[in-house]
Amino acid sequence: DTHGLLRPQALDFLRGSDHILHAGDIVGADILTQLAAVAPVTAVRGNNDHGAWARDLPESVTLNLGGIVIHILHDLNELAIDPAADGVRVVVTGHSHKPACQERGGVLYVNPGAAGRRRFSLPVSVGELLVEDGQVAARLVTLDV
Repeated sequence: DTHGLLRPQALDFLRGSDHILHAGDIVGADILTQLAAVAPVTAVRGNNDHGAWARDLPESVTLNLGGIVIHILHDLNELAIDPAADGVRVVVTGHSHKPACQERGGVLYVNPGAAGRRRFSLPVSVGELLVEDGQVAARLVTLDV
């Protein structure tokens, strides 16, 4: 979640990425433009993404990156698939602003938290999926802001 604020620390972290995933609550097309200057972007619409710029953003998307099938949606409570049965290895979500990474039933569930506006006392954070040789690992990083 960026909520209309793309912090320089988040951009610095993302430099060198092969692909950027944004799990919604972007709150402005300019955020996607800035991210696309760093790497290709796959984004979904969050509950705060409104207006013409957000109309064509999907609510969820499944893609294959480096042989790893990843499903992205904003709110995990709205997951409408059975990831394991559908061959999904990673589910990336946002919404809660709480960084989390947990493996259940062979599926890695990752919420990188929020890299934009701080919510309550939660950290400002980003996540990274490291894909190599058909394997994936997640790393969550708290940004110094």
